[in-house]
Amino acid sequence: MTKRPRVFVAQPIAQSALERLRAIADVKINTDSSKIIAKTKLITATRKCDILVSLLHDKVDRAVLAANPKLRAVCSMSITPDNIDVPEATKRGIVVTVVPPIVAEATADIHFGLMLAVARRMIEGDKMVRAGKFPGSQSNHLAGHFVFGKTIGLLGAGRIGQATARRARGFGMKILYWGPRRKPDAEREIGMEYVTLDRLFAESDFVSLHAPMNAETRHMISDKEFAKMKPSAFIVNTARGPVIDEKALMRALKTKKIAGAGLDVFEHEPKLPPALRAMKNVVLTPHLGSAVMEIRARMANIVVDNIQALLNGQMPPNCVNPQVLAKT
Repeated sequence: MTKRPRVFVAQPIAQSALERLRAIADVKINTDSSKIIAKTKLITATRKCDILVSLLHDKVDRAVLAANPKLRAVCSMSITPDNIDVPEATKRGIVVTVVPPIVAEATADIHFGLMLAVARRMIEGDKMVRAGKFPGSQSNHLAGHFVFGKTIGLLGAGRIGQATARRARGFGMKILYWGPRRKPDAEREIGMEYVTLDRLFAESDFVSLHAPMNAETRHMISDKEFAKMKPSAFIVNTARGPVIDEKALMRALKTKKIAGAGLDVFEHEPKLPPALRAMKNVVLTPHLGSAVMEIRARMANIVVDNIQALLNGQMPPNCVNPQVLAKT
């Protein structure tokens, strides 16, 4: 009888994916979905598995990879292997897989939700009602800002940026964008206008961040950029936290250089500065971009597809380091 592979899943995933996984492997799961698994627990679990299923925030570094010389694969539910030491995995002959970029519409939903929530002070209103306070429907106590008819400036116009733009068009917004490459088809289809960065910062009521994380985009929004924005403007980030210099953001919010921020990502996730958490003109969500049941189920099943291919001796469709399998 062939020994079944052992798989450890770092957090609960969709039941449909787990059922498929249990049909081909012995599966153990960290059942706590409320927080990122502790590093020590991840290392302990890795020692006892053949395949590790990790989530975006699980830091699979050299210490984790070295915990088990027989580890065959790290199959991540992340779109990019940002928190996996891919060179170290490759050196050790460990396959790394990810999932394709299927989260654009879900992320655009949360992005627009953050815009509405921070501009219309919805979180403050929720807390007030729960505390038994009700200032009245025509009170100025929680008066906010229009979203409809305002100007949105997209910094980056890839899949998520364009999905956000389509939602903005439904709100009658003027849509500006900047990126390393123009998107003529999207300009015609959605009605976007390509502008310089300076003009985007100067004219936008909502600066909407969709840039990828790399050396060029790290801290691309800092004191100089906030100084170019309107005092009535909001910044919304569902891309990657380090795109914004978080200290500069807090300075801009505190001195009212901008009106507020909607943030789903942070510079040092999962840690947030206490001062940022205390600000009323910020809406904070814990990286919920892909947190839609249908999308998460698709992502989890793609992870199982990758594992199934690997166990069948095939190249997984979303392999980051195919050279590992090419050698075998």
